Amino acid sequence: MKKNSVVIYKNLPAIVTDRVDGDKWLVSWCASRATDTGKKAVYAEQKVREKDVLLLCEDASAGIDAVLAFADEAVADGSAVRRQVAEAYELLAGDDETAANPITFADLAALACGELKADESWGIYAAIKASFAFEELTRDGVISFVPRSAGEVAALQARQQEKEQAGAVRAAFITRLKSGTLLPDDAKYMGDVESLALGQTEKSRTMHDAHLKETPERAHKLLLDTGVWDMTRNPYPLRWGLSTRSAREGLAAPPDEDRVVVPGVSYAIDSRWSHDPDDAIAFDGECLWVHIADPASTVFPDSPIDKAARARGATLYIPEGASRMLSEDSLADYALGLAPKSRALSFKITFDEHGDVADCAVLRTVVTVERLTYEQADARKDEPGLAPLFALAARNAERRKQAGAVQISLPEVHITVDAETKRVSIEPRAETRSAEVVREAMVLAGEGAARFAFKNGISFPFVSQEAPDIPQDIPDGYAGQFRLRKCMRKRTVSLTPSQHAGLGVGMYSQVTSPLRRYGDLISHEQLRAFLCGRELIDKATMLLRMSEGGAAAIATHKAERQSNMHWTLVYLLQNPGWTGSAICVDRQPKQSIFLIPALGLETVLAGVSDVALNDTITVKPVTIDIPLLEVTFARC
Repeated sequence: MKKNSVVIYKNLPAIVTDRVDGDKWLVSWCASRATDTGKKAVYAEQKVREKDVLLLCEDASAGIDAVLAFADEAVADGSAVRRQVAEAYELLAGDDETAANPITFADLAALACGELKADESWGIYAAIKASFAFEELTRDGVISFVPRSAGEVAALQARQQEKEQAGAVRAAFITRLKSGTLLPDDAKYMGDVESLALGQTEKSRTMHDAHLKETPERAHKLLLDTGVWDMTRNPYPLRWGLSTRSAREGLAAPPDEDRVVVPGVSYAIDSRWSHDPDDAIAFDGECLWVHIADPASTVFPDSPIDKAARARGATLYIPEGASRMLSEDSLADYALGLAPKSRALSFKITFDEHGDVADCAVLRTVVTVERLTYEQADARKDEPGLAPLFALAARNAERRKQAGAVQISLPEVHITVDAETKRVSIEPRAETRSAEVVREAMVLAGEGAARFAFKNGISFPFVSQEAPDIPQDIPDGYAGQFRLRKCMRKRTVSLTPSQHAGLGVGMYSQVTSPLRRYGDLISHEQLRAFLCGRELIDKATMLLRMSEGGAAAIATHKAERQSNMHWTLVYLLQNPGWTGSAICVDRQPKQSIFLIPALGLETVLAGVSDVALNDTITVKPVTIDIPLLEVTFARC
């Protein structure tokens, strides 16, 4: 190798420019060719050892541009060099003895073209490679070739032709994509765009080739713009890595074991669209009974079902339906009130003379459950079985209020999607007294369970929340509720009990939804292990599983929020001309925040300085962007 020799470096032609550092050479090559659009060529240099390159021609070259210029002509179909290479192949392949022996690149170039010149060396080499007539063999830095059989050459040429045709087809597709004129059959080329929109990959070759920004939102927009997706496609569960199907492995039948038979009727009170009742309540004159579904009777720590539930974190509730943490088939055995008798893990709570929790017993029970909607329970609130529950709930709400509890009440909506038509319905969640009864009973169960676990030294997920810093000038109405929500601190889950200031209780845990929350399920696993005398989950393992389940639950909640927003925007697009009331809940110098109860949304409006807190105006949507989950409203 000499100065100005032509070599191959990383499959590109390069020129040796100088010897440096003793055994190293400096080589230069063209990293990027000049283009017709005015983009200049880019050159690069690198120090290399002789073994890092392959020598093409040791004679001096006029420069890399001369080498590349000749190569452009040499590799073209029908060029003189391509014809000469073909003639050399016919000569060598026709001689059995010659065909069996490798021929060096220098000798093959001389045979084909008469002599090897430095500036022509890369062009001849590239023409030999493009012909597929020879197989390259490189040993000890020497490039050699062996003629291929006619069948091999034909097969390789056919494969290259298919590749070129596919490239031409793809190039035409990219051109159509850029111009927004896709053909119906072009959807088959958009798979990588869909994968990006669904969060299954971070790159899209299609979007890269079309010079589009590679983000899930931009991919979503592209799919909508090209008609590959319609506006009803909800990508958010999959984007968060969630399954849209319920768990498949069914729970075993509940075990035969000694259980306390609770007399009388207990009430499972829930919304009319609930299909997985997991709690029921009753008052026996002295004690509040909170009965909870008992899947932990067959779901054991770190079992396959436990691991699957931990990976989900929680049941996914989206307008299309529920993707359950535990199998749908298990509801018949474990949900409360679906059979004449229900097995439960029950919290029997006794009170002192001040209405505080005096004690909590945890029992395995059999209960008779009657299911009621909130509206049905409200209508029957004066009946003997229900009236004491309403009274107890009112007393407990007052007790918590005196202890600093913060109760926030803002409008909520329920969104559903018709599976056939994809029409969206949004209806307000009615405010009922029985919903307050259920809430107070669940708080008492959580408080009682936390006390039971702490008293018995059980490693347990305790939920706490620091006291909010609430200013004195909280306004009335929804504006005040909005301000209170902004004051609330983030809740914490740990193995150490602490005050839950937002609820106004000294210690608290969530135990009332083991069918749909992993944190509740693992709490039940601990309680059951304690009751049965089995080994408890140790603190380190408990922390790890709480963290894993908590992270999955956070993803589930984010997917739910984004799915609800997605379908709300679809609803607005399906109902052009929609208008609704908006209530001012926060005023700023340049803009104000409004609550839209009919949609369960908040929006920011500018230029409404004449509106006071809690005033109502009428608004309409102005822009709706489904990929970005954004909608702007204007005053009517």
